[in-house]
This record gives sequence, C-alpha cells and structure tokens, in this order.
Amino acid sequence: MRRIFGAYVYGQGPHTACYWDATCERPPVPALDQSLSVDVAIVGGGLTGLNAAMTLAEAGAKVAVLDAEAPGWGASGRNGGFCCLGGGKLEDAVLDRRFGKEGRLEWHQAEAAAVAHVSSLLKTKNIAADTHSKGETWLAHRARDMDGIQEAARQVEENYGVTPEVFTADDLVAEGMSAGFHGGMRTPIGFALNPKMYVAGLCHAVQSAGVAVYADAPVTTLVREDGTWALNVKSYRVAAKQVIWATNGYSSEDSLPWLAGRYMPAQSSVAVTRPLTQSELEAQGWTCDQMCYDSRNLLHYFRLMPTNRMLFGLRGGLRGTARADQRAHKRLRRDFDTMFPAWRAVPFTHRWSGMVALARHRLPFIGEVPNAPGLVCAMCYHGNGVAMGSYAGHLSAQLVLGADDSIVPRAMRRPLGRFPLGRLRRVLMPPVYLGLSLADRW
Repeated sequence: MRRIFGAYVYGQGPHTACYWDATCERPPVPALDQSLSVDVAIVGGGLTGLNAAMTLAEAGAKVAVLDAEAPGWGASGRNGGFCCLGGGKLEDAVLDRRFGKEGRLEWHQAEAAAVAHVSSLLKTKNIAADTHSKGETWLAHRARDMDGIQEAARQVEENYGVTPEVFTADDLVAEGMSAGFHGGMRTPIGFALNPKMYVAGLCHAVQSAGVAVYADAPVTTLVREDGTWALNVKSYRVAAKQVIWATNGYSSEDSLPWLAGRYMPAQSSVAVTRPLTQSELEAQGWTCDQMCYDSRNLLHYFRLMPTNRMLFGLRGGLRGTARADQRAHKRLRRDFDTMFPAWRAVPFTHRWSGMVALARHRLPFIGEVPNAPGLVCAMCYHGNGVAMGSYAGHLSAQLVLGADDSIVPRAMRRPLGRFPLGRLRRVLMPPVYLGLSLADRW
C-alpha cells in the first residue's frame, strides 16, 4: 500500500504504549487463509466497519470484514474515548449557506443520533466500556472566548433541542474543574468510554452474529469483474457483490484509486497519568469526571477517568517520524503542566498516537463512490469518530441494503474533493497549524 506518511506512522511505534491495550484483551481474530465469496466485503475493521457489519448481519447478509492489521488497531482502538457531538468542522453560518437551515439542522440531528446509536448499541449488545460523563464541557482558555461560548449556547438549543449549562470561572471551581479557564459550557449530549472495550465488545458481537472478521488482511487492489467486486488480499481473492470502504486515517493512495488525494491524515497524541490520589486531585481542584475540551483551534481534550487517571490529548506530529512523535509528546507534557500545575510531578505512564482523517470540505462523506456501483465509502470524521464513525458504518450498511440515500444528511452526501498537491499534500499542514497556533495565543 502507498501512503502519504512515512512507515513509522503505520507501524507499531505509535501504538506500543497505548493505555487501552492494558485494559482489555484483543478479541481472537484469524488471518485470512483462503479465498471466499460474500454478499458484502468491508475494508477496515474499526468502528465504521464493525458497525456496518453488525447492521448487515442483523439483516441476514453474508459479510466479511478485512483489516490490514487487526480490528481496532487504528484510531478506533486508541482514541481519547469521547463519544460526543462532532464529525465536521463547519460553522453554522457556512452550513446555512451551503445547505440551508433545514440542512444544517439535519446535520446536527445526525450528530445527536450518532451518540444515541452508540449508547443503544452498548446496551443491546451488553458491552461494558467504563462509560462516564454526562455530556461534554467546552472551556474558554481566554476571557474573550466566552463571547463565542455564550453565542454557541443559544445555537445548541436550536440545533440539538437541549439546554446547555453555561459556567463562569467561579462556577468551574465549584464544579471541580479548576485549571485556569475563564468559563465554559456543558452540553448534555455524549459520554466517555474505553474505546478498546467498545471495539472488542462490538467485534465479539459481530462474530457471534455470523460475520467473518479477518486480521492481517490488507486489501491491495479492488476491481470490478462481471458485476462483482474482486478484492485481492495477499495471495487470496475475495469476491463480493458489494463493498464498504472504511479505512479513514489509515487509507492508502492506491488500494482504492478514487481515494487518492481526497483525505488528509493527521496525527493525534494522547497520554495517561498514573492514578491520582484524592489529595492530588484536591490540590489541583480538579475532581470532576466530565470529558472536556478547550477553545483553542488546536484544542486539548481531557478527562478524569473512573480509575482516577487523567487522560490528556492534542493534535500530534506533522512529519510522521519517531522524532516528530517525540516532539509532540514533549509539547503535550508542557501543555499539561501549564494547565494542571499541581500535577507537574505526576508521570505519564502511557503515551501514544493515532491517525484521524480530514476532508477538504470539512465534513464526513457517506455514499457510493462515483461511477462505482455497489461500492460505498464512509470516512473523514475530523477527530470525532467514536460516535460519527459508528453511525456512518450503520448508515453505510443501510445504503448497501437498499435504503434511499436520503437517510444520509445532505451535508454528508457530497463526495470527497481532492486536496492540492496530491501525495505531497501533507506539506500544506505545517503552515496551517502554525497559523492556528498563533491565533490561539492572541
């Protein structure tokens, strides 16, 4: 497979110290050892692929999931565990211009439906995933950012039909969220979870439903032959009437040629502390288990987990090398110490990174690939794939089962556009990140 970052990003290096791996056994998944024929082949065993497989299996389809590494090996099993609103990066004014008010509300309702989908799935499939946090809190890192938060609070009621809670700086201290913020807003939609437990439980449920799930099964080519899709996996051939492509940040430029240049992988880095004592929590004034993010363009996301470990994440390295990864983790440590000075001496026990995917028009895509009947693609969740990626898999399966494309919000139907510069497009990211970083300071 030909990818736009170096080999390090797609290898074991960024994954070796992932905290989630220590909390959950990887489900037993065989390597593909034979050619086969199925109704639907799903390329990618992350949350999108597994959710699609679940919906298809419940409809009686014969399904195979093919993952180049193992289910949940990519971002699905090593993210921050925020099941929350999100998935796109467009402001409401832009959504209104492009899709009208109705289209904007349709998109936001899909965000809420994505969270509800995961919540329902955890319950119906009896998946224990260490869930906590009632909603998500957005925190102002500058005093003037409260103006934007106040305006956003008014939009939340219209967009999602819920009433958010707005906090002053003093309120945050009383809530047990003391880290120098100037206020914030809590939206009562979403929750936190252990993503590896979610993936493992979902994989088990999918296998129990009769889906064949394969590890070490990289799809290198995909061709249409006599009305059937032929997928080459090492020396084997998988024939499928229909295909769902769900590789997101771990996509390649050549396995599905249409995708070349149409997604931008970006690293996100995460760290977890040792368990904090009650006295340490009180010394900082952070005792709340709410999942939070700040108002920076290059935001931080963080939460106190049920184990009293603090999880802290931010956008990662840009060059895709071990040295860049190390620099990103140093920046993460520096920012953590600035935000939580009482914990400067508290070590991180685990640090890792993973790849998310961005779209040029800053919205996810769910739909049939142009001029490729029976080939559905779902990807580009902009770092919010726990909920939206899961829901996208479910919607993709419904499209394959014959549902009209109106089940997908208009904002998500537009096929992915190409970035400039082709395989060299990652050189666009450093100046963008620099501009965003400078804007965060002022």
